[in-house]
Amino acid sequence: MKFHKEGYTSLALVVLFAFVINALADYYDAPAYLKWVFYALSAFLVITILQFFRSPTKHISIDERVVLCPADGKVVVIEETEETEYFNDKRIQVSIFMSPINVHVNRNPISGIVSYFKYHPGKFLVAWHPKSSTDNERTTVVVKNQSGVEVLFRQIAGAMARRIVWYVKENDNVKQGDEFGFIKFGSRVDLFLPIGTDVNVHIGDKVTGGKTVIARF
Repeated sequence: MKFHKEGYTSLALVVLFAFVINALADYYDAPAYLKWVFYALSAFLVITILQFFRSPTKHISIDERVVLCPADGKVVVIEETEETEYFNDKRIQVSIFMSPINVHVNRNPISGIVSYFKYHPGKFLVAWHPKSSTDNERTTVVVKNQSGVEVLFRQIAGAMARRIVWYVKENDNVKQGDEFGFIKFGSRVDLFLPIGTDVNVHIGDKVTGGKTVIARF
């Protein structure tokens, strides 16, 4: 288990905050019970940050015939919908909700070339809001595999998530299972698959990034 690089600043701020409040409690000779409250609060905040930014080491089996899950979480949407940003046609949408206790690393669902990338500033509606996929802060990535099949995946910020991080750009050659981004403090990732793709999960399923097979071509 590693600590993700995106969490260094948050961890440093929490440690500094904990140091200051405990130093002030000692300096002003606060009552013992109050000092223990500060100690407990400090421990809770540090453990919470370590939990948010943990990054398990994963051994990923690459398979060009499948779409791997891009994030840890729960499947909340499986439906046929109109994708209007890039494809402008009907696609199968699969959405994974990431709660604050999930791993927040986002992984490439397929290998291939990044044929499209765009960052959209936006709102911070709760991730399950119907308009979150079009109104919230988000990124859109499209990867074309060696067979010419394109898969679109979208990071969507939520009410708690205030920063989306991405590591890809157009024309990059990406590998299935490698990190393509990170969403701080949870939210959601949408996948848009070609009509006819055999979806391998159901609504309510708990899924693991880089491990769970979302669909088969």
